[in-house]
Amino acid sequence: MNQPSTQLIRTAVLSVTLMSGTAAFAAPSGTVAFLMPDHASTRYEQHDFPGFKAEMSKLCPDCKVLYQNANADVSQQQQQFNSVIAQGAKVIVLDPVDSTAAASLVHMAQSQGIKVIAYDRPVPSTPADYYVSFDNEEIGKSIAQSLVQHMKETNVPTGKGGVLEVNGSPTDAAAGLIRKGIHAGLQGGGYKTLSEYDTPEWAPPKAQQWVSGQITRFGAQIVGVVAANDGTAGGTIAAFKAAGVNPVPPVTGNDATLAGLQLIIAGDQYNTILKPSEIVAAAAAKVAVGFLSGQAPKGEIKLFNTPSQLFKPAVITQKNLKAEVVDKGFASAKELCTDRYAEGCKKLGIGN
Repeated sequence: MNQPSTQLIRTAVLSVTLMSGTAAFAAPSGTVAFLMPDHASTRYEQHDFPGFKAEMSKLCPDCKVLYQNANADVSQQQQQFNSVIAQGAKVIVLDPVDSTAAASLVHMAQSQGIKVIAYDRPVPSTPADYYVSFDNEEIGKSIAQSLVQHMKETNVPTGKGGVLEVNGSPTDAAAGLIRKGIHAGLQGGGYKTLSEYDTPEWAPPKAQQWVSGQITRFGAQIVGVVAANDGTAGGTIAAFKAAGVNPVPPVTGNDATLAGLQLIIAGDQYNTILKPSEIVAAAAAKVAVGFLSGQAPKGEIKLFNTPSQLFKPAVITQKNLKAEVVDKGFASAKELCTDRYAEGCKKLGIGN
């Protein structure tokens, strides 16, 4: 994978110092856990954990890394949390299934001297030791503003319809930040919100089922959909296609998944957010090694009373997909231009 541009991210300013004057400290070692929330988003196995593991291998070859995925089950994540503590984890990187329920996990770990890094999703009700993520509120605002601009450029009238809003999981604080950003991005755009929905577990089938009902309810009044990630976007698009709607109204997304990028190439999805998970995962690894070395990293800002580091997202549409995604090595033409997407790739100048 190529190094992302400085326009895409703000590189972490974080160093782990192992020397002080002439005295050398021992290289860090210890057990670090990486606990992810679900399998509905393919990113965790494909990008987040590989990125975290690779950076840990570089920074702390003697460290042991434990990985667990809770499959959207709060009880299972609690069991996994207890398990990694029993296995000696000194730092836990936690992407919570339920941001509220995670507060008790943070308290339990901290009472035993274990550091908790909130990852992607914050823990609003109690301070973790660190929070690292892309700027979720900015993600929501960016995808909504991009959609409004597109609808105005294509002369979609503001007075004859409105948009649907397909949010993320109601138990995910990051989804709440994205929702807040979406509301801000839509505000003043002239398009009313017909209806909105918090998608349990971010599950695409649940998004599809809800959107199907809204198509029956509103029909041609739906001129666009702000979907909070590529999974809910895919469910939304499937609902329109099943209802025989052609063309599908413009639909937003987030995560730049392979499926989401292909839907953009096909013209079914309007935008997504490129936020290479490996970047945030690597930052989390640096913070974890800092804690193991006894050096608490300072955040760029404080969010939810927690030292935090937020990375800037980039909006991807057909106009910049080749330049920002393919040319920079985030996805290859071979991966994207399969079967029915080959014609769309050709139109966008993406070659195998």
